[in-house]
Amino acid sequence: MSVVKPRVVLISRPTEYELLLARHGTRGQAGFFLQTRGQHIDEVEARHQAFTRALELVSGAIPADLRRTRVTRRDLDRFVFEPDDVVMVLGQDGLVANTAKYLSGQPVIGLNPDRTHHDGVLVPHAPDRAGRLLGAVLAGRAELELRTMVQAELDDGQRLLALNEIYVGHRSHQSSRYRVTFADASEHQSSSGVIFATGTGATGWARSISRERRESFELPRPSERRLCFFVREAFPSVATGTELTQGLIESGARVEIVSEMSEGGVLFGDGIESDAAELSWGMRARIGVAEVVLRLVR
Repeated sequence: MSVVKPRVVLISRPTEYELLLARHGTRGQAGFFLQTRGQHIDEVEARHQAFTRALELVSGAIPADLRRTRVTRRDLDRFVFEPDDVVMVLGQDGLVANTAKYLSGQPVIGLNPDRTHHDGVLVPHAPDRAGRLLGAVLAGRAELELRTMVQAELDDGQRLLALNEIYVGHRSHQSSRYRVTFADASEHQSSSGVIFATGTGATGWARSISRERRESFELPRPSERRLCFFVREAFPSVATGTELTQGLIESGARVEIVSEMSEGGVLFGDGIESDAAELSWGMRARIGVAEVVLRLVR
């Protein structure tokens, strides 16, 4: 009986150069567009060529006897991952976050095509290491870093996962109105929305809020099975309070948000507003530590 070998899924996104050509049609027209904005197409094209070389290097490192497929970021919501897939992400850190919410424990190899432009927190490896890392994963000897994710469950059955944070509130700059319940406390609030962040996301939006408030509690680390939450600009009134505006959510605990917004209420993860779930009046969302984790190859 033949054994089906694992599939390698290589994920990338179009380069700036490719997007410019798609929009303007030719290199000349794209160059003219950039010139009017004080930029030069040679720099953009050089980054595209560097990415193309990295892509060729990574593709060539995948053994010929393995199944493989390439997926772009815009196709992730339609792509079906298999349990035994090995995922290789070539791009910036945000592409790993975009990918993580569609996975169910598959190992992820983060490859950085341009260390001068991408920090490499989630894509720490150079493209020329792709073959060795893939071999280690297939042999079961790869070192894995388990990063906690955040999950929101709605009472209509929808589920939203994110690696960095989930935002709950109004999609515009109008006030977000809701009832929040955590532990033994509950409060009606009007605010600029609520942020639920993992240890990975705690280096961004949540850390900015925490520093501004000079809070005493320590934000979670990426591997810790807990979250933090912050209410943004809670407004005190005769009907709304400002007491329940932050906290740490341990594994197994949940914060409950019940919408009091007649329209415009949403949840979205990792800043992807186009992939938002609606939270209309009376809908209930429960947010906590997700069971699934990102398994990042170190």
